[in-house]
Amino acid sequence: MASNTVASAALLLTLNLLFFTLVSSTYVPCPPPPKSHKPTHKSPPSAPKQPATCPKDTLKLGVCADLLGSVHVVVGPSRTKCCSLISGLADLDAAVCLCTAIKANVLGINLNVPVSLSLLLNSCEKQMPAGYKCA
Repeated sequence: MASNTVASAALLLTLNLLFFTLVSSTYVPCPPPPKSHKPTHKSPPSAPKQPATCPKDTLKLGVCADLLGSVHVVVGPSRTKCCSLISGLADLDAAVCLCTAIKANVLGINLNVPVSLSLLLNSCEKQMPAGYKCA
């Protein structure tokens, strides 16, 4: 009976060794990614970043002066005219347009630029872009 136990243990040990050898020998690491073919010539340096420009006619933004004249204007012709000019623009483009109009004094009044810009954007349901400075 003891010889059967020893034979069974030896067979089990042999099968385990064989199994683990087969499993560990099938490990093949992934090949490295292929090297990309980069052009031998260098591309020209990129042009310096151009300052943002307003895609709208800033002279038309003079209608926004009435909106700044009264802080309590919520709905009315001046809000409608001003906001309709910048309605299709992204927040950054709207800020650039209004900043250009304020700095060029198109609105016809001397203003505190950051406060006026923020007021106009907020009244037209636009957000002041993070980090944007009207300079």
